[in-house]
Amino acid sequence: MRGPSLLPGLCFLLSLSEVMAQKSIASCNCPQHADCVNSTHCTCKHGYTSMHGEEFFTFPLATCEDIDECKPPISIYCGENAACQNTDGGFYCHCNPGYKLLSGAPQFQNPNENTCQKATSSATTKAMKDVSTSPALEPSQLQRVVETFESLLANKTLLGTGEKEKVASWATGVLQTLETDALDTALKSPEQKIQKIHNSTVAIETRVVTDNCSEEEQIFSLNTHMNSVDIHCNDVVQGNIQGPTAIALISYSSLGNIINATFFEESNEKDRVYLNSEVVSAAIGPQRNKSLSKSVILSFQHVKMKPNKGKVFCVYWKSTGDHGQWSRDGCFLIQENKTHTVCNSTHLSSFAVLMALTSQEKDPGLTVITYVGLGISLLCLLLAALTFLLCKTIQNTSTSIHLQLSICLFLAHLLFLTAIDQTEIKVLCAIIAGALHYLYLASFTWMLLEGLNLFLTARNLTVVNYSSVSKIMKKLMFPVGYGVPAVIVAISAVIKSDLYGTPDRCWLNLDQGFIWSFLGPVCAIICVNLVIFLLILWILKRKLSSLNSEVSTIQNIRMLTLKATAQLFILGCTWFLGILQVGPAAHVMAYLFTIINSLQGVFIFLVYCLLSQQVRKWFGEITKSKSESEAYTLSTKFGADSKPSESK
Repeated sequence: MRGPSLLPGLCFLLSLSEVMAQKSIASCNCPQHADCVNSTHCTCKHGYTSMHGEEFFTFPLATCEDIDECKPPISIYCGENAACQNTDGGFYCHCNPGYKLLSGAPQFQNPNENTCQKATSSATTKAMKDVSTSPALEPSQLQRVVETFESLLANKTLLGTGEKEKVASWATGVLQTLETDALDTALKSPEQKIQKIHNSTVAIETRVVTDNCSEEEQIFSLNTHMNSVDIHCNDVVQGNIQGPTAIALISYSSLGNIINATFFEESNEKDRVYLNSEVVSAAIGPQRNKSLSKSVILSFQHVKMKPNKGKVFCVYWKSTGDHGQWSRDGCFLIQENKTHTVCNSTHLSSFAVLMALTSQEKDPGLTVITYVGLGISLLCLLLAALTFLLCKTIQNTSTSIHLQLSICLFLAHLLFLTAIDQTEIKVLCAIIAGALHYLYLASFTWMLLEGLNLFLTARNLTVVNYSSVSKIMKKLMFPVGYGVPAVIVAISAVIKSDLYGTPDRCWLNLDQGFIWSFLGPVCAIICVNLVIFLLILWILKRKLSSLNSEVSTIQNIRMLTLKATAQLFILGCTWFLGILQVGPAAHVMAYLFTIINSLQGVFIFLVYCLLSQQVRKWFGEITKSKSESEAYTLSTKFGADSKPSESK
């Protein structure tokens, strides 16, 4: 239970935010269902995901597993009277028993193609035909709308200028034009309550509402290109408008490449932001109400699988006159996973999902404190180790544990100072990360042994030489102190060796919860040590009440209690400060946390050396003998020099 409880500068290590640790190799050796990227990394094919969930990987034993699109978190929706069926590397939709597609095909790919009707009914088939395949299409219908958009998209003259204001103005015009055309098309054919069309560039679904809301909480859902919108019926039915009203949902598969993340009004050069969804427009008409009484729910499918540390923004296209930009006003994130994001909005517009990979800046003050504190701790740990090794009067099992603890911490601090940034060679960086993992785990394990030794010592205070305690501890301490952390690191390396080292630091990657291979054992040791400390206090209290006035024993108890109290401060205070690094006080707590943890070597030297009467006596004897030796040398020298003068 003694010794430092945390690795110095742990908050500095744990604040590493890079999300992928990638090992560069000379050539790809990719598993089945994976492709090679740049001759250095592997990536799973569409419909598969790596065993670690990473987009790019180099771990030779990694595999690409099938993604079940029909189960959470994806849960593909195939539309009414249809179900999803997973396949190896993909999925398909099929009609429920008793239903069939109008085309007679056995399956389809997404809800936009759903024309499932009862096999015995033919009365409703014409009304539900997909407009994109209807032979009776008029130029004013949805096909014409799509052709208009494609002609606008094909005009590269304006887009080639690269002027953001002109591009934003063009995009605003396109979005408004397509919304208006889609609503007008739907309202011109109110008998066709649902119209759908989709191709490689755009997908449109419209719904016409001809009566008041039949249910109090009725919700209309529209789906295009795996994106969807849920809007309350009361916001669609416009009471002051005579005749039918319409909803339109439009998904643009390529427009996001034009009005990309550079149009985000909060864009920061230090952050890597990109558009991670299709641009989706939602509108109601004929009166283009944009404000809603109840929020509209939007679900987006990600273009790329979301990284674990990516930050999601729900945004809408904010048009000011002829111009526009992405803004977060009135758009809120509800939930997210690797493949989908759900947002709500208080208004209608064009929407998208932005993904930001935030680069964390290092606090120079924390860095200076960490390195200066570690330098002082290294000196103190070296002095403490020499004291434990050379001072014969304190040689016992407890001193041996202190010595091993000081050695582990000294090596860990030294490696941290000299090699934590050596990320150029990925294999070397992984080895350094594994060594730090082992050394810091070994330090905590020796702390556990110290707590156990303290507990056994407290139980045997009436025994003079503690021989039984020493025998037990001597048998356990080296196999446990160095063997347990070796087993933990070995298991971690076998399971997820590619998560040792990050692009910024040679430490454990925070992805996939891998940091818990360190924090898990540490938290367990702390809990055990706290229980041991409480037991020690209870034992000491009972011993005090039964002792005669034996001075040496009382002094022993007092010193034991003092060391246990100091140990609790070092152990509990630092972790408590680490937990408090949230909210407004996070910056102050980070400084306190770093200062205390970087000076733990000083605490060891202070508590176990300077506060020890035997050690102070030993220091006094060394100083005295050195002074006497120097005095003798000087007297001998002057005596020898005076003899010639006397002979004269």
